[in-house]
Parts: sequence; C-alpha cells; structure tokens
Amino acid sequence: MKKTILTILILAAVVTSCKKELNVENPNSPTVQSASTESGVISLAQGGVYQDGFRELKYGDGVFGLFWSGAMGFHSMMGDEVGAEAANAYINQIGCPDYVILDNGNKVVNPNAPAKQHDFLRAVNLNGNQGQNPTYYEWAYMYNLINACNNILDIANKTTFTGNAGAKKATLQAWAYWWKGFAYAHIGSIYYAGLIVNTPGATNGNYVTKEAIITESNANLDKAATTLSGITDAATYSAVLGKLIPDFCQVGHGGVLSTSQWVKNINTLKARNILVNTPVAKMTTAQWTSILSLTNAGIGQSDLVFTGRSNATSDFLDPTSGTVSAKTTAPSAGANTYKLSERWVQDFKAGDKRLANVALTKTWIGNSDRGNIFNTRYTLVDAGTAANFPSGVIQFSNRNVGGYELFLAGSYEENELMKAEAKLYLGDIPGALTSIDNVRDYEGSGLAHVSGTTNDITVAKEELRRERRIGLAFRGLSFYDARRWGVINDVSAGGGRTNAVVIDNSATLNTKATINYNFLDYWDVPDNELAYNPPASGSAPTKNPN
Repeated sequence: MKKTILTILILAAVVTSCKKELNVENPNSPTVQSASTESGVISLAQGGVYQDGFRELKYGDGVFGLFWSGAMGFHSMMGDEVGAEAANAYINQIGCPDYVILDNGNKVVNPNAPAKQHDFLRAVNLNGNQGQNPTYYEWAYMYNLINACNNILDIANKTTFTGNAGAKKATLQAWAYWWKGFAYAHIGSIYYAGLIVNTPGATNGNYVTKEAIITESNANLDKAATTLSGITDAATYSAVLGKLIPDFCQVGHGGVLSTSQWVKNINTLKARNILVNTPVAKMTTAQWTSILSLTNAGIGQSDLVFTGRSNATSDFLDPTSGTVSAKTTAPSAGANTYKLSERWVQDFKAGDKRLANVALTKTWIGNSDRGNIFNTRYTLVDAGTAANFPSGVIQFSNRNVGGYELFLAGSYEENELMKAEAKLYLGDIPGALTSIDNVRDYEGSGLAHVSGTTNDITVAKEELRRERRIGLAFRGLSFYDARRWGVINDVSAGGGRTNAVVIDNSATLNTKATINYNFLDYWDVPDNELAYNPPASGSAPTKNPN
C-alpha cells in the first residue's frame, strides 16, 4: 500500500521523561517485536500520542512551534484571539482580514490585496513550500496520531499480557480509539476532505468528505465508549491508564479517569463534532436536541479530563513556548510571537476578575505590510509570577514549569456552554443563562448572575458569545465559533464584526470599526499530501469550492 511523508510513523517513540521507557534491547532501534511486549506496547501507546501526535514532524518552525502553539495558534489567529507579525509559514497572513473600516471611514485593506485569505492559502499550499505551507501542520500531526493509534491496535492484538490480559488490552484499545476519534475530529473540522486510514504505516487515495471524516471520528469515539463499558477490573484499568498518561499531566483536572468519566469526555467531544461543523443558521431542532442529550451526559465539574502540562525538560510542552497563551505572554504588548487581540479584550464584561490575566501596556504598532488589525495595547500576564494574582480565578497563562493546564480535548466549561447554547435554541433561555453563570462562577469571574434577568434571546445570545470567547480562550475553539456564527463570512453575506476596537497604524484608538474577515471556512487538502498521494478515482473533491 502507498505511504506518504505524512503518515509514516517512527515505530515506538519513547518518552523518556515519563519514566515508562520502551523495554527493548536497543532503544535507538525499536522494532515491532520489541514493542510487542506489555511494557513495550504501553510505551508505544504513550509515545505515539504525546510525541508523534503533537511534537514530531518532518518539518517544523521554532517561531510558532509545535501542535499546541503552532497549529492551534493558527486557529487562534483566525478566531481573532491573537495576531502575528512574523512571516514564518505566512502566519501574519492567516488571520489578516480583507479590510477594516476605521471610525473616520478610512478603509485599510489586507497588505496582500487584492488577494484574499482564500487566494493566499491556495497560493502557498504547495508541496514545494514544504514546512512553509501553513495547511500542512494540523493534517500532518493528526495523521501521525492516527497512524500511531493504528500501530497500537495492531500490536496490542499480538501482545501477551500478564494478569488480567483482557482489561489491559481493552484499556489500550480504548486509548487508541479515543485518540483516533480526536484526530479525525480535527481533520474533519478544518479540512474540506480527508482520508480514512486503518492500516499501520500506509494510506490510500480514497479521499472522503469532511462529513464522512466526522462520521469516522464519532465511530471511533463510540468504539472507545463500548470498549470502556466492557471493562470490569477497575484496578487493572487504572494501572494501565496511569502508565499511558504522563505523570506530570496527572494533576489538577487531569489524572487517571474512571471509565465513566472517560465516557463523559467522549460525549462532550461528540457534541462538539455536531456544534462546530454546522452553521448556527442551519442547525436543526434534532441537532440541538442531540447536543443537549450528549452534554447532559458529558463532562461535569468534578470529572477528570485529558490535560497537558510542562515539565522541567519540556518533554511534552515547553513552559514558556509550548502553548498559544505562553507565546502571547510578555512584559509588554507585542513582545512575543502572538499579539493579544484588542477584540478579545473587548469581549470581557466590566468587573470580570479574569481580566487579571491581561495587562494594559504601551501601544505596540507592527509593520503595516504585515497586517491591519494586529496592533494592540495588551499582553497576557504570567500568572505564575504575577504579584497578587487573585485566588480562585482561572489562569490563562502560567509559564512556571507545570503551571499552565492545557485542555487537550473537552472541559467542563465547554460542555456547559454547549449545553447553554442548546437550551437557548430549544427555548429554555433561563436554563441557558444558568449554565453561563455556572461557567463564570467556575472560572472565578465574580460577575453578577444573568439568569433571571432577561427573556430576550438576542441578549442571551450575546452573553453566550462573550462567554465562549473568554471562558474557552486559547483552547482551539475560537475559529470554529467564528465560522459557525458567520463572523468569518464576507460582510456582503452578513459576516464581519462591527463596533470593533482597532488600533490603527497611527496608534489611534478606534471603537466603532468594521472588520471584514472573509476567511476560508474549510481548508483544502495540503499539497504536501496530494503531491505523493493523488486522489483515486471516485474520491471526494479535495478543494473547497468557496
């Protein structure tokens, strides 16, 4: 079968810092046979996810970084949480709108005009650009992860386990199905088409629609849930899962999930699959009902979830550069890779204690040939070193080792806000507002409750919009929201943002600006893949017609 540069996994990656090293005679040359031991397949399962899925690629860049700072940073830029001036992989253009109309009526166009983001992404989506192709990264990471999971499933079937072999094998299978579901969710939520691959180290040319990819995501999540429901030996299960999740990630909201907690995480991710891939204007009552059902059975306040942390040797995340928020934290505005968006800060409500995460500094003005809305007065505060950071308030950035808690998949806040949105569109405005209050209380906002203050759906929608922007910041969800709410659409089609705060290139503060983002909703399949793996006859289109 065909292999591409994106799906070939170095078998049995070793995460040495996690103290669960691969048990092989020559650790520098792991083989299928050496991984086919109990300790070997567990090491493979951990390294395949945390290393191959989120760190190891053929190409890379030290400016935007790895998956959680780079690929997810691209989402944050298109979701207008952050901006960028650096041109590595053209990141300064990823979040650059078509134009902004300032308070005085002046229209400031994209420096690359007349090319729009659609045209720009296609112009640079070339295999010859190698790692400078921004559409390459998420695809490559996620197919690395899928291939790792295929290896786990294959080798687990060939491994002889001690003790309760059934429980150990089932735990590894649930792990692999969960992360495959996660990876397909990412592919289907950003690319116009994808590949369904179930054979280790191989691929195929049968490209399918993004909808089929989401279906495959849900199928794997369902397999994980079914497998978990069949595990009755809790002690053996917990022992294996405790070896799969790095020790330094087993703190805070992260840890060894019970099987029931894991199923709740699955339900939350399935609800996300529906929500983020359907424009609000096209959502049906049946879909809202499904989301409400899934979130009612989703992550609760006390449930453990999948999180990431840094450690002293930066084996998974670097504390100062491994996440979007870390790369947006600096003593002054504009002094780090990502520049904190004025529109994101604008979405805080007055009196929100979470504003302790934001510092007002001297206005930063970037190069006018790099963007038109990225100038900013703000930067994220390092809560790990900040004096008198308020107790009980969520920390959007903490650059101490192990200080920042990164949510890898779902969270209580996301689940509760999806529940709120479903309630809102199903006619339960008081219930929706209560869920919004729950999240604000959970994150220590100190805001007065809005439940019971209005039955106006327009007011309730605005409360929800602002809370998703703030409460779920830097979790890779902002672009999905902007897309499904129509914000990224051309102004002529009802998109864009009005009454926006923008600092223009003369450092003038505008508070009534209009921004026309006009971004591509789903990316074309990367040419890095197509150049080596062209579509087979009957494949779905790999280029978005928009």
